[in-house]
Formats: sequence, structure tokens, C-alpha cells
Amino acid sequence: MPNKKLTSGSGAPYFDHQDSQTVGPRGPVLLQDFILQENLAHFVRERIPERIVHAKGSGAYGKFTVTHDISKYTKAKLFSKVGNECRMFARFSTVGGEKGSADTERDPRGFALKFYTEDGNWDLVGNNTPVFFIKDAKKFPDFIHTQKRVPKTNLKSATMMWDFWSFNPESLHQVLVLMSDRGTPHGYRHMHGFGSHTYSMINDSNERVWVKFHFRTQQGIKNFTQEDAVKMKGENPDFAQEDLVEAIEKGNFPKWTLFIQVMTEEQAKEFRWNPFDVTKVWFHEEFPLIEVGEMELNEIPKNFFAHVEQAAFSPANLISGISFSPDKMLQGRLFSYPDAQRYRVGVNAHLLEVNRCPFEVNNYQRDGAMADSRNYEDAPNYFPNSFDDIQPDATYKNLEYDLDSTNVAHFNRNENDDDHYTQPGLLFTKAMNQEQREHLIQNIVTSMRGISGPKKDEIINRQLCHFFRANIELGMKIAMGLQVNIDGNMMTHSLSTEF
Repeated sequence: MPNKKLTSGSGAPYFDHQDSQTVGPRGPVLLQDFILQENLAHFVRERIPERIVHAKGSGAYGKFTVTHDISKYTKAKLFSKVGNECRMFARFSTVGGEKGSADTERDPRGFALKFYTEDGNWDLVGNNTPVFFIKDAKKFPDFIHTQKRVPKTNLKSATMMWDFWSFNPESLHQVLVLMSDRGTPHGYRHMHGFGSHTYSMINDSNERVWVKFHFRTQQGIKNFTQEDAVKMKGENPDFAQEDLVEAIEKGNFPKWTLFIQVMTEEQAKEFRWNPFDVTKVWFHEEFPLIEVGEMELNEIPKNFFAHVEQAAFSPANLISGISFSPDKMLQGRLFSYPDAQRYRVGVNAHLLEVNRCPFEVNNYQRDGAMADSRNYEDAPNYFPNSFDDIQPDATYKNLEYDLDSTNVAHFNRNENDDDHYTQPGLLFTKAMNQEQREHLIQNIVTSMRGISGPKKDEIINRQLCHFFRANIELGMKIAMGLQVNIDGNMMTHSLSTEF
């Protein structure tokens, strides 16, 4: 079999790949050496802007199989019968770190899934935690700034992180999860995944229920302690990537079981908390997990950049039978995610292999960077027209429903919206065992010892108030660890304490 010819990007064969064309053996390089120009020009453009969040990640292809019937809740074709399968892509990530950061940093983990269904691509973009730090997308840029670097020093800062959290007690639930051993999962295979937000499902009778998505690992939960996470950070900063790749290439395919929680509209009206508040959970005793199917990852992409880096997820990518909710964070992400992907990858990111719907796609979008006409060739780019037979299908009409609001624009909250302490307190007392509680306290103390500057005492005391409101034992032990003197209702930091 003859060897393949070396060619330029335009397909022209050439010979001299390692030597530039010069004026004589030792002369200056000629501008006309187009291969030199092409290789250098492509090289300096090989990177696209990294994600603002979730920059460091891993990904794999796999399949999703429906194992239980939930068709009474949703008309989504994927869930129409037991045994249905679809191909899918998963991307796991840390949230706050840059591309070169360590996989074992204390951080939430992104859990982004793309299902290639016959009704279009469905993206479920969540985390490894069922809650989040904030409930309103308006706060998101400020929050992420505190997880990144100080503009002056370009260093991470425990001070600004805890300062923000102390001013936003809604973060307490997620902070306790983050500061527990769940904040340092043992790779990506040994953690649960959550849609986190509340979504809706709509059935064939146009009846709506509210749902939450849970992916429970079949490998079992496994976490690093703080000491082991720091040790692995130095030994192998790419531990999670290596662990995922090696497991799949050995045929040890990781699997997760999908469950949903279901809440009726009537139950939502009576729920103690706002059911669309992403800083809160729905208790399993009241809204039990309902098994749906199984996710299996079985294929590592052949090119990391083309697939994992250019994967473009958006919670706005939903399919008929699955829809939104009034969750404020979700509503903000519906705009922010596709907007970020258009900036980062391009307006035609959906045409790339990892993002492309493998089934029929008919629309009137044509131009823009990296436009590819294979799907539509010379078809019209406007609607209606006299030349194609594309028609809207009434069976996919959106459900019309009354919004739970008045006609007055407002920013106020409901009575229980400011209860930021009951659920974190139950997490500490009911969901954690004694060892997990001890690790949580030590991790919080270690992190808060990094608070510095003239506002140190103010920040520490403000955050301690949140811990005390969640649970007295939690607050006392953290205060003791920080050597903060407790005097009645007043907390004063010992000036002699050395951090």
C-alpha cells in the first residue's frame, strides 16, 4: 500500500516540511515559503478562549438506556418506552480553576451531559452537588470573581472568597458541601451528578410536573481527604483525567443510574421553601427518587481538543416533553451559556461533530464563521418561502400556562426565601456521620485561616454567625478551631492569635 502524501491544509502535496526556504544555504528566510507561513499561522491560533468557569475538564462518549417507564410524566420520545437508547457525551470539570489547574482542587465538579436524541440534542448541565452557592444569576459574575484571582496580585484569595460568602448566607448549604470531603472527589467516576435546577416535564395530556435529575454513581462514592487531595495535586495534577481514560480504555466502563424527583404543581404551592431555589433540596422522604435509566461511558474521543474543548453545552437545549422552571439561576443560564459558546467557539459551534445533532436539522441559519453548507446546500435562508417543504409541527407547540406572578415588576422575596440555615443544619446533623463532620470542620478552619487583612475579624465573625444559625455545635467547633473567644452573643477575635 503506497504511503500517504504530505499535503498543505488545502490539499497540495509538498516535500520540505522541516527546512525553511532561504536565500542561499545561510541566507534569510523567504516570505514565499507558504508552508512555513501556514504552519506558524495555524500554530498561534490553535487555542480558543478557555471557559470562564469549568476550564479544566475531561470528556467521554457513551450511551443512555431507559430502564423504567416515566411516560406518564413526559412526552419526550427518549422516555417513550423501556429499552430506548441514545448516544451521549459527558464532560466533567472543576469550576474555578484554569486549564492547567489540578484535578483534585477543593471545588465543585461540573457534570455536563449531551444526549443525541431523535428530537434534537438535550443538554443537562449540572454539578456533582444538588445545590449551588447563589440563587440569582445576577450575582454570578461577582461570585465567580471571588473564586478566581485578585486583579492586583493575580493570586487566589481566601479573604475575598469568605468575604463574599459571609455577605450571602444563601451560600451556606453549598459551602458545607464544598468544605466536606465531597469537595474533593476521587476522580470523576466516584461522584454523583445532579441537574441541580428544577425543570419541568410535560406529558401527552399537556400536564406539567416539576422535576429534579439525579445521576448516582454505580462505582460508589469515593472522596479524597484534604491531605490526600493536596498530595495528589503534587503527584499527578491530571489524576481525574487519567483515571477516566484508563478505566474506559481497559473496558471498565463507568456507569450512573438516572433518577428523578417529581413534584406536582399543587405540592409546589404548599412546599415550605421556594421549589425553584437552587440553594435548597427536596427531601427524599417527601419526594422519593424514581429510577429512569442508566448512563454508560465507553469511548474516549480520538482528539481531546476537537471534542472535549469544543463541546458546547447549554441548558437552553431541551427537547419536547422537558422544559424550564422559574428558577432564577436557570433562567440566567439560558442566556449566558449559549452566549458564552458563541464567543468562545463561534456562532456555528453547533455544526462541530461533538455538538452536531445526528438527526434531521432544518432551519434558516446560514452564514457566520465556520459555516458549513453540507446540511442545507442551496436551500433558502428565509421562511416562509415557495421552494422547500419545511413546516412547523403543531405537536411540538409549547405548553401555555399562567405565570405565578402579578403584572408588577418587583425584586422582593417570599417569606421563607431567606431561610438559609435549616437545610445546611440538617446536612450537618442528619446527612453526615461523625468522621465527615470532623473533616468538614477542619477543612473550614484550614480555609478560613487564610483570611487576612484589616477586615479579617469582621469577615470571620460574620461567617461564624451563619454557622451558629445553622447548628450550634458547628459554630462552636469552628470558632474554637479559629481561636475565637465566645462571650455571650458577642464574638471577638483574639488579637494574639497567629494565623
